[in-house]
Amino acid sequence: MGLITAVTWAFTALVGVYPLYLWLAGGGPRRQAAKVTRFPVTLLFSHPVLAVAALGCWIGHLMTGDRVLAWVAFAVLAVAALLGFVLFTRWLGAGRHARGAERRFPLLAVGLHGVAGVATFVLVLLTASVMRGP
Repeated sequence: MGLITAVTWAFTALVGVYPLYLWLAGGGPRRQAAKVTRFPVTLLFSHPVLAVAALGCWIGHLMTGDRVLAWVAFAVLAVAALLGFVLFTRWLGAGRHARGAERRFPLLAVGLHGVAGVATFVLVLLTASVMRGP
C-alpha cells in the first residue's frame, strides 16, 4: 500500500506542475489583476515545497520502515494540503475578479490535482495508521 501511495503522490505532483507552469508562463505574480485573488508567492511555492518534502519523508519511510517518518510525512502533507486548499479557494474567486495568469488554469488539471491530492492524503493516513512494528 505504501508504494501505491508513492505512485499516487507522484501523479499528483506531475499534474500539479502543469498549472504552476501555466501560471509562471502567463506572467505569474506580475499579471495578477485583483487583490482578492492574488496568490502570494510564499503561499504558491510553499505548497509544492512542503509536498515534496513530505514525499521525501514518505520515501524514507518506505526504505526504512520507520513509522515516525510516515507520521512526519503525514503531518507535513497536511500542511501542504491546507495551503493547497487556500490556493484552490483563491482560484475559485479568480473567475469573478481577476484577469491575470491564474485564469489560465484548466479546470481538468486543477480537478485532477485536487482529487489525486485527496486520495494521496487518505492513503498516507490509512497506511500510517495500520502500520505495525518500530
